[in-house]
Amino acid sequence: MQRKSFSAEVKAKVAIEAIKGLKTANEIAGEYDCHPAQVSMWKKEFLDNAAELFENKRDKKKASGEAEKERLYQQIGQLQVEVNWLKKKSAQLR
Repeated sequence: MQRKSFSAEVKAKVAIEAIKGLKTANEIAGEYDCHPAQVSMWKKEFLDNAAELFENKRDKKKASGEAEKERLYQQIGQLQVEVNWLKKKSAQLR
């Protein structure tokens, strides 16, 4: 039997319904054709990650920019080593 996969949108809808508390997990599971344990799991995951929705986007961009900057510095260093090696080899061939 093949496992059923659910889209992120469906998981979010299920989690929100579970958070509202108007229906039981069994009722929600029956409506969305999933297991009641999944309803509880998705609700917990939604609540655990809800704060990320309100994180400052500038902080994310800054962290991403810092990682990119570090990667570029590393690449510059590598290229400098290669240039120095090529200079040394070309001097030996003359």
